[in-house]
Amino acid sequence: MLKIGTVVTLLLVTSVLYSQNDSIISQTTTKDTIKQSEYVKQLGNGYFPTKYFNFDLRYLIKYNQYEAVRTGLGGITNEAFSKKIRLNSYVVYGFRDHRFKYSFGGGLKLLEKTNTWINASYTDDLQESGSSVFLTDKRLFQLFEPRLLNISLFHKNTTRAVSIEHQFAPNIQSEAQLALSYIVPTYDYIYNLNGNSYANFHISTFKMSFHWSPFSDFELSKNRHKETKDKYPKFTFQYTKSIKNLSKGDFNFSKFDFRAIQQIAYHNDALSEITVVSGIANGETPLTHLYNTNPNNINKSTIMQRFSVAGINSFETMFFNEFFSDRFTTIQFKHYFKPLNISVRFKPQLVLISRYAIGDIKNKDRHQNITFNSLNKGYTESGFEINKLLFGFGLSFTYRYGAYYLPDIGDNVAFKFTFNLTL
Repeated sequence: MLKIGTVVTLLLVTSVLYSQNDSIISQTTTKDTIKQSEYVKQLGNGYFPTKYFNFDLRYLIKYNQYEAVRTGLGGITNEAFSKKIRLNSYVVYGFRDHRFKYSFGGGLKLLEKTNTWINASYTDDLQESGSSVFLTDKRLFQLFEPRLLNISLFHKNTTRAVSIEHQFAPNIQSEAQLALSYIVPTYDYIYNLNGNSYANFHISTFKMSFHWSPFSDFELSKNRHKETKDKYPKFTFQYTKSIKNLSKGDFNFSKFDFRAIQQIAYHNDALSEITVVSGIANGETPLTHLYNTNPNNINKSTIMQRFSVAGINSFETMFFNEFFSDRFTTIQFKHYFKPLNISVRFKPQLVLISRYAIGDIKNKDRHQNITFNSLNKGYTESGFEINKLLFGFGLSFTYRYGAYYLPDIGDNVAFKFTFNLTL
């Protein structure tokens, strides 16, 4: 028979082994959960991660009025490949214009603490005429881009660029870029300047962009400042200078762009958001580099023919190519009511929306073979969305009124899908 001491010893050893086994299982489960969370986060940002290279899901398939179906592959190296060097590239093909577009580039990290990178790239692709992008904008991934479906005014953009990213403070991101571009509009357009007619042109630009989040919370992690809590308001500034005769540059012009976003959260899970965007262009500015104020209404005759997908911050009743400005301001207000908790998977949400735009343009006669209006009377639209009705889809209704109200009531109405899906 076993002695009492031996039994006690066996019980203690068994208890320790079970405890260690539980600890190992717990650690393994925690690691698996972290890996799964990181994987879902990567997918939410539009990447399919592999060991050394993350495939960019934005390039898989798109559709627009010029290329029809656009498909390809692209991606960027990850930190397993290198923490100091990153390489990125994509190749896509448009089935209507029968043309490949591509980009390749890379970056070298100079300073870890300030997240300072020097980058270089070469891009041969299309760009929406009248669009304006901030260099410091965070990556935004959507399964499909609603406005892209209906855009018809593109220009071919062949660009060589070098840039420097730098974090002046935890809450101040910056990027400076020198870009040399050759622009060829895909539509019949002539820019007439001092008796010279330009159907295509070279533009050499220097850009400086700042993004300031004065109230967000940051912490130092692995020798790098990371945002831990998003707080508002947030501000973005960008200055662009086009320099004539710098590497064949044809025009002298300057642009200043500004954006402010404020969010007000309420105790009942409701939220209000106000976005102000403004821009001004001075000098010899072709249509490709003016402002279109983000329209999203296709030029069709009936409401149902115009039925598509609403954008995030676009003017749903404003027709594509209806307005161009060399100075403008837009104000958008959204109020998100508390989601209706009907069931675990069914939580629709009502959103009230109101938008206003005002602008103007000088030297309109320089832009030939294209017809558009000025926004100097002020443009208004209001409506609502009911989001997340089924599989992330919802519905939106927007009404155009005020100075640019159209004679046919149906032309003032936009009825569309919405799409909101969070991983």
